[in-house]
Amino acid sequence: MDLKNRTIGFALTGSFCTFKKVMPEVVNLMNEGAKVIPIMSQNAYQMDTRFGKAKEFIQQFEEITGNKVISTIEEAEPIGPKALLDAIVIAPCTGNTIGKIANAVTDTSVTMAAKAHLRNQKPVIVAVSTNDGLSMNAKNIALLLNSKNIYMVPFQQDDPIKKQNSIVAKMDLILPTVKMALSGQQIQPILLGSEE
Repeated sequence: MDLKNRTIGFALTGSFCTFKKVMPEVVNLMNEGAKVIPIMSQNAYQMDTRFGKAKEFIQQFEEITGNKVISTIEEAEPIGPKALLDAIVIAPCTGNTIGKIANAVTDTSVTMAAKAHLRNQKPVIVAVSTNDGLSMNAKNIALLLNSKNIYMVPFQQDDPIKKQNSIVAKMDLILPTVKMALSGQQIQPILLGSEE
């Protein structure tokens, strides 16, 4: 399946260490013909970290996609009523955002985008990146795994010795996960062996 004539939302949340891994995946979606609408959580949009400056990520995201970043609840809300997207990717998706989506909390641009999009019964693709995926957030991940129209990018423990509870999606599997999600199928396997 190519992605011509498909519009994909691509949302970044605050797992800043993975931004450089997900930007090439935005390019991959576009190379398959997709129009990509960039979305950033308020933290991703505003915070400078040791991984880079917010302004630089915003500029890169907008230059790659050719579209202005959606960064507020007000900007994200029309995604639903106007049926703007065929799918939305949240990559990286922090444990905080996973917990909010799983428990119907809509207080950021990304959670509003997901909620608004889900009303149209279309896929939300989650690429997890969290230090508590195998502890406090395990229950929320399980809720998402059992939710209609939520699809997970395959994930693994990223450092099982030093960070036993930490999991991260294999970001280079975003494209095939999107393609399968648009056909109503979850890519398999979801659980991968650890990186170590």
